[in-house]
Amino acid sequence: MLTVSKLAERCGLSRSTLLYYESIGLMKRAPRSDGNYRCYGEKDLLRLQQICLYRDSGLKLDDIRAILDRRENDASSILKRRLVEINAEIETLRGHQRAILNLLKAKDTLWRTKVVTKEKWVSIMKACGFTEQDMHRWHAQFEKMAPSEHQEFLEFLHIPAAEISSIRDWSRKLQHV
Repeated sequence: MLTVSKLAERCGLSRSTLLYYESIGLMKRAPRSDGNYRCYGEKDLLRLQQICLYRDSGLKLDDIRAILDRRENDASSILKRRLVEINAEIETLRGHQRAILNLLKAKDTLWRTKVVTKEKWVSIMKACGFTEQDMHRWHAQFEKMAPSEHQEFLEFLHIPAAEISSIRDWSRKLQHV
């Protein structure tokens, strides 16, 4: 028998992740020992390993549940759908790459402008094909990869401090979604 911590450790997860999976029904509630500890068995370990495998493949928890809870356990339709979604996400990212390359080509002109405002920047991003959601993801990625540069960039756009704080807060929250 394995405790929560031991089972989570065997699968490279945090204890809280395992408890979350249990709370949403992805893992079955474990029986309790006399000392009131959760006791997981071999079947639980195998299921959690499958969850981790599918999660590492980029599947959403609802899709993982659908695969694991099907009696025939035919994952191919869900995996094919996820592959289509990933391809679409890659295309979106390639669009972002092209937009950034276009911005870099225009960098000299852009940075020579005495005042680049938030409004100008948003209009440039939209002209490059960015949607509101794309811009939010862009901020989240910027915040994740270079938080201090993200701060400097927002200041460069002459955005008020309170708004910068708000943008950075929701950018951090988006990283965890």
